[in-house]
Amino acid sequence: MAKYTEWLTEEGLLKIEGWARDGLTDKQVARNMNIAESTLHEWKKKYSVLSESLKRGKEVVDRQVENALLKRALGYEFKETTQELTEDGMKVTKVITKQQAPDTTAQIFWLKNRKPDEWRDKKETEVSGNMTVSNPFANLSEEELRKLASRDG
Repeated sequence: MAKYTEWLTEEGLLKIEGWARDGLTDKQVARNMNIAESTLHEWKKKYSVLSESLKRGKEVVDRQVENALLKRALGYEFKETTQELTEDGMKVTKVITKQQAPDTTAQIFWLKNRKPDEWRDKKETEVSGNMTVSNPFANLSEEELRKLASRDG
């Protein structure tokens, strides 16, 4: 079982931050540390330096994903290079500028999360006051209702 002190060293904290930056979950980080996930959560509460390392690592990858999502939502240009092997080695034979069209799914995801009041699917409306329902058959007897039903059927 790993001791917490080895993870509070500069080297240990760098490893933890790197794992978080690589996209590992707390459960996976704990597995790499040879501890239970619950132990990692306890250590995060006790040792802020450990919690900060995880947070720093996750912020980097979160920012990269945000940037990639935004780029995909807006569309972008990229160059595609074709190379062929010749007697003189690899030679560039063609460079084409291509367009990646904006992705509506990425746009929707972005807007629903960044501007939920304007873009969420489910709108909540508050209604105040009283509502009454008028039943024209409310005062009829059972016999009168049966006569109406047999006449209509």
